[in-house]
Amino acid sequence: MANTNIVLYRKYRPQSFKEVIGQEHVVQTLTNSIKGNNISHAYLFSGPRGSGKTTIARLFAKAINCEKPEGAEPCNKCSSCLEIMAGNSIDLIEIDAASHTGVDDVRSLIEGIKFSPVKSKYKIFIIDECHQLSKSAFNALLKTLEEPPAHAIFILATTELHKVLPTILSRCQKFDFKRLHVPEIIKKLEFISKKENVKFDDSALSLIALNSRGSFRDAESLLDECLSFSGKTGSIKTEDIKELLGIVEVGEISKFMDLLVAKNTKDAIMFLNSIIDNGVDLQEFTKTLIFYLRQELLLKIDPNFLNLENSGLSNAEIEKMKSQTVNLTQKDLQNMTEFFIDAENKIKYSAVSQLPLELAIINITHKE
Repeated sequence: MANTNIVLYRKYRPQSFKEVIGQEHVVQTLTNSIKGNNISHAYLFSGPRGSGKTTIARLFAKAINCEKPEGAEPCNKCSSCLEIMAGNSIDLIEIDAASHTGVDDVRSLIEGIKFSPVKSKYKIFIIDECHQLSKSAFNALLKTLEEPPAHAIFILATTELHKVLPTILSRCQKFDFKRLHVPEIIKKLEFISKKENVKFDDSALSLIALNSRGSFRDAESLLDECLSFSGKTGSIKTEDIKELLGIVEVGEISKFMDLLVAKNTKDAIMFLNSIIDNGVDLQEFTKTLIFYLRQELLLKIDPNFLNLENSGLSNAEIEKMKSQTVNLTQKDLQNMTEFFIDAENKIKYSAVSQLPLELAIINITHKE
């Protein structure tokens, strides 16, 4: 019963390196360092949110403190592994820098570093969103990162690498986490849906993956909503997902794009208002539209940028994009994308939510 109320991204968080999907370059380097007993004192994980930084940090902590490791993999059976999995290990300290930004927070942390681990080999400090530490907090941490006790290991995680001080960067082994591809996300969603004994339409999981914007956590949260919606039926259709999440399929975006290409102002505005009346979330529609325009822009720059493996689009959808961009220049697509990015930023402040999008349509379809 303990697992029934746990959200999916926590319930199915990888518990061994071999379960990690994507980030193979990070996993290989870390497992090799474990096998070779070549552990550094400080690591910096940077990359998009939901790409697995904290998950891999915990896995690494579990593996190096495991009492009976299986090569580079944690056994998941010893007391150290079980405590970390349960979230109550005394020797694994996790700090959310977003809520502990001050120098006093870091000083209290540094005081705790002096003490040896209670029962493990290493005392491990995971500092999430480390870019939010103040400059004085970073400086307080600097000396400790340079000369930490032999028993202390730091793992810093950030979504905004450019905000981390160069002096901190120079003292860490840096790992860049990549944004996850749609097929990788679909693979994880298929695994979860089998475990949960729920059947999906083939296009349903693709729809969830496309709308997760490269984040496992977002995809699993969307899937969680869908599972709650399905109840005891054990089956989820694409139409259910569209209705539940207020998202729009690529096919709908493609129809809208046809109207823009044809410079059909009236029908484009009517199309926009009709999908809003049908319950589509305006922000989600705009995000998906910008994603679609980006794909078309990449396609225009080089046809090899888009393929079945990395885009999450079907062959028919890619061919449709190619036909839409035939009579458009790279500058046309760039302007369209910029108009809708500007509209997206204005939606939340507009008295009439769809007005920024309508103005973008008029600007794009205006005939000289």
